[in-house]
Amino acid sequence: MSKFSDLNLSVKTLNALKGLGFDEATPIQSMAIPVLLDGKDIIGQAQTGTGKTFAYAVPAVEFLDGNDLQVLVLCPTRELAVQVSNEFKKVTESHKVVAVYGGQEISYQLRALKNGVQIVVGTPGRIMDHIRRKTLKLNNVKMVVIDEADNMLDMGFIDDIKTILNEVPAQRQTALFSATMPKPIIELTKRFQNNPQFVKVPAKELTVENTEQYYFVTREGDKNELLFRIFDMYNPQRTMVFCNTKKGVDDLVLALRENHYSADAIHGDLRQVQRDKVMAAFRSRDTKILVATDVAARGLDIENVEMVINYDLPSYDEYYVHRIGRTGRMGKKGLSFTFVVGRELFKLHEIEKYSKSPVTKLEIPSIEEVEKRSQSALIDQVKAELVAGNYKQYLRAADLLAQEFKVNEIIAALLKMNEKDFRKREFKAIEKVREQKDNFTKRTSYSSHRSSSDHHSNFQKSNKRYSKTSK
Repeated sequence: MSKFSDLNLSVKTLNALKGLGFDEATPIQSMAIPVLLDGKDIIGQAQTGTGKTFAYAVPAVEFLDGNDLQVLVLCPTRELAVQVSNEFKKVTESHKVVAVYGGQEISYQLRALKNGVQIVVGTPGRIMDHIRRKTLKLNNVKMVVIDEADNMLDMGFIDDIKTILNEVPAQRQTALFSATMPKPIIELTKRFQNNPQFVKVPAKELTVENTEQYYFVTREGDKNELLFRIFDMYNPQRTMVFCNTKKGVDDLVLALRENHYSADAIHGDLRQVQRDKVMAAFRSRDTKILVATDVAARGLDIENVEMVINYDLPSYDEYYVHRIGRTGRMGKKGLSFTFVVGRELFKLHEIEKYSKSPVTKLEIPSIEEVEKRSQSALIDQVKAELVAGNYKQYLRAADLLAQEFKVNEIIAALLKMNEKDFRKREFKAIEKVREQKDNFTKRTSYSSHRSSSDHHSNFQKSNKRYSKTSK
C-alpha cells in the first residue's frame, strides 16, 4: 500500500488530501492513480466502498487546464452522481464541478453549464438530454470515466453509454470501473478503450456476523453528549472510537478527558515511542478508550475490544468493515454504534449493501434511561466483586459502620459515592433530529428495519447481555 506522497502528485493535490486526513492510498488508488497519471486507459475491478472515486478523481484534477469541460463521469444513479461530484470538490479548489441528473430542475443545470464547468458528473439519460440541447460541449473532454459499469448494464444504460462515448473526442483517456466483468462490459472496453491496463482489488471476506450493529441519527454538535451517554450506560472496559481526521481525534480526546473519561489518541503524527506507550496502556486497560484514525489503526492487533464507535461515518465502505471487525472476535459478541448526520443516511445504506448486514436504528437514550442503566451497571460491578471475594480486607470497616447505620443505608451511600466517581459530568440536551429520507432507502433491502419497540427491546437485551459478558 502506497502513501499519496509516493504517487507523484502535485503539492496542491497532496495538501488537499492531507487536509481531508488522507495519508495512505487504498489498494485501488495505489494501483490506478499511477496508470491514469501516465495517460493510459484503465479497467478497474473493485467493489463499491474501496475508494475508487478518488482513484480517478485525483489524477483527473491533476490534468485540469483551462476553463472548458475536460472530465466527464458517468454514474448509474443520481445519488452516486451527487456523491462523486462532492468528492471531486474535495480535491480541487475549483468550483467548476457540476452534477447533472434526472429529477433535478434542469434550469439549475443549464445555468451552471452556461457559467462554465471543468468536470461534469451525471447519469446517462440527463447527459444525453444536454447533448441534444447542445448545452454540453464535449469537444475538449480529455477523460471519460464510467463508474459502476455493471450497474449501468443492469439498469439498461449500455446503449446510452455507447452513444455518449461516440460524441466525445476519440483522443481521450477512458477509465472504466466495475465490481464484476460480465461479457457486455468486456465488449464495451474492447470497442471504446485503447489498450487498457487492468487492475483488480480482490473482494475481501467480510466478517461482521458476531457484531451487533446500531446507528443513531444525530446532529454534529450533539455527538459528544451522545458518546458520553453510551459510555455511561455501558461502562465498557475497552472501546475504540474512530474519527476521520487527526484533528478530530485530538479534539475528541480532549473533550473526553475534560469529562473524566479515560481516553487516549493514536494517529499518524505520533512518534513510534508515543504509539507504543498509548497501545501498552490500552492493552492493560489503564486507558479504556482509544480514539483513532483509520490509517493509524490499520495493522493494530488488539484483543477483547468490547465496543467500536464510528464517531464519524467512514470515508470508504471497506473502512467500516475494518473498524467494526475490531470487536466480535474469537467467537465473542461485539457492539458497534455509528453516528449519522443528515444525508449521511444514504451513505450508511451503501455500507449496509457492501457489508451485507443490516445496521439497526436506535433512538438516542434519555437522561433517565442513562441513569437507570448506569445504576444497573454499578450493581453488576458490586455483584462481580462479591463473587470474586476481593473485599475481605474491608470487613472490619463494614462491621464498624453496621454498628451505627442500617446495612441498606450503608450500601446506598457507597453506591452513591461510586456513581459520583463514575460519572463526573453534567448532562446536556440533545435535540430531536428528523430523519432525512432518500430514494435509496426505498430500494435497499436493508432499509426496512424493525419497529421502534423492537429496537428498544433489542437494545435492552443487548445492554443486559453486555453487562454480563464484559466483566
